[in-house]
Amino acid sequence: MCGVVGFVDRSSKTTSDVLETMTDTLYHRGPDDSGYQFVENENYQLGLGHRRLSILDLSSHGHQPMTFEHLSLVYNGEVYNFEAIKKELEVLGYGFDSHSDTEVILKAFHAWGVASVHKFRGMFAFSIYDSKKERLYIFRDRVGVKPLYYYQKNGLFLFGSELKALVPHPEFEKSLNKEALSMYLQFGYIHAPHTIYQDTYKLLPGHYIQYDLAGDVLERVKYWDIVDFYKMEKLALTDEEAEDQLEKILIDSFQLRMVSDVPVGTFLSGGIDSSLVTALLQKDNKVNISTFTIGFEDERYNEAHYAKKIAEHLGTNHTEHYCTKQDALGIIPLLPKMYDEPFGDSSAIPTALVSRLAKEQVSVVLSGDGGDEAFCGYSSYALFEQRLDFIEKIPVRNFVSSLLECIPDPILALEGMSEKYYLKYLKLKSIMGHDNVADMFKLSNAVFTKYDARQILFGVYHEEREPDLKALHVLEQMMISDFKGYLADDILVKVDRVTMHVSLEGREPLLDHTILEFAARLPISMKKNKNILKNILQKYIPSELFERKKQGFGIPINDWLRDDLKFLVDQYLDDKKIKEQKIFDVKYVQRLKQLFLTHKNDDRKIWTLLMFQMWYEENFNG
Repeated sequence: MCGVVGFVDRSSKTTSDVLETMTDTLYHRGPDDSGYQFVENENYQLGLGHRRLSILDLSSHGHQPMTFEHLSLVYNGEVYNFEAIKKELEVLGYGFDSHSDTEVILKAFHAWGVASVHKFRGMFAFSIYDSKKERLYIFRDRVGVKPLYYYQKNGLFLFGSELKALVPHPEFEKSLNKEALSMYLQFGYIHAPHTIYQDTYKLLPGHYIQYDLAGDVLERVKYWDIVDFYKMEKLALTDEEAEDQLEKILIDSFQLRMVSDVPVGTFLSGGIDSSLVTALLQKDNKVNISTFTIGFEDERYNEAHYAKKIAEHLGTNHTEHYCTKQDALGIIPLLPKMYDEPFGDSSAIPTALVSRLAKEQVSVVLSGDGGDEAFCGYSSYALFEQRLDFIEKIPVRNFVSSLLECIPDPILALEGMSEKYYLKYLKLKSIMGHDNVADMFKLSNAVFTKYDARQILFGVYHEEREPDLKALHVLEQMMISDFKGYLADDILVKVDRVTMHVSLEGREPLLDHTILEFAARLPISMKKNKNILKNILQKYIPSELFERKKQGFGIPINDWLRDDLKFLVDQYLDDKKIKEQKIFDVKYVQRLKQLFLTHKNDDRKIWTLLMFQMWYEENFNG
């Protein structure tokens, strides 16, 4: 795992010192080595920078930027099937100087061009400069495990693994994107391709950029989309056949991700996904693998005892740590530095702690992320399917929606309604006017409804519409929405930043595209509630160890913010500070604080606001 940086400057104002400064902001992603390439001609300057975390081929042969003939490469990630691709290339006459996947990617591109990306199994964000064609290519993996940001304005193009790598460029304009802020308030994250800064974007998963430098023409091209596989004819398999085929694909995917020249472990929560990853890795492993768990004294959030029992059953080397308020206090001030966009998922705290724990023993860790989105695991899917039945039965629904829109939004207009029912009313009102299941599902999970967002942001509101997938089952529409939004822009961002903060490589074996493509073509009945995964898992672990209500990876953050961490609310949501910033409506924030501190509102609004305020302080006032 590494960090990549690059630029194209048509004004020729960028120096090699700027390139080095941009690159070194990513030191935490690659503390083992650094490298730079600077190109200058009459039309533009081009720079490539790289920070290396050595996982495969620890020698200097893996140094980047890596060059071959007219091609130069900077690369972040892992292509797990590189040995098989290497053999194909050797048949074509290519020789190799290293044992790294980096050299395989470079020579695969030389052999097959942009089509080479279809051969890669893994997680990656990489850029290739072709000096002969005068083109810059930037690729991001199919799911979005590895991040890639870019900025384009006034003849300047910047890209990097994190936003913080773009900011040091003297021509980068750090201007707050209030429409993206509206998205953040709604969901606790910012949906790609948007970012918190204007003129700055995330490269969408499954896409690449082709930048013709001579003609100054930039194209964004999609090369993979999970929707294509959901639209295919479903596989005609019995339950037993589907389980057997899936188990073989899982084992292959998991074993590929054990390829490493450094120690490897797993995050073990005690849930189905992480237990399955651990069980299938341990079953043929002669050495007991290391597993890591975070627990809580509050039993509402604690699954550590389940994880411990599973670890004992599988015979892993298990380590656990119980998260305290003091632990949280040590992590929270670091979050704005780890996440260079505001990020409202409080499970970043235990994820950061378990990453620290793992780094003490291993350099690579595998997780179970992606199982819920691929195999219909979230309870919210079935719950919303029931709500959808109710909503669709409302007579003259469009008329009722129009009528509700005429009712004034301000909170005081509904003072007589309890806060609990008022929030439910706002969510119902926000989804009534939609026909698209994915839109309705996403809005039903919003932190701030569109009415809340308009009030607190003085009328600013931005809504991203989901593609219409009515031909698919309603559960599949929700799964795709989460796959492209919550998974890509929340979960994977969370894991990437906290693992990279401690120079730990995170791998997500359930997100191998061969698994995802197979799962998408299974009938929904096989996937519902992760039935097929449960049937495979019970071959290795007794069902009583994993069959229970899903808890998620949450923490008692609201309780802490009313108690020992209340000073953070007082400090960052201070009335004077809110007024001076002129971003939020101070009266709205005052009321939110009052409701929160008197236990009348227990949702995620205060934490979401707090994380923005801490991010803003770090990035605009720091």
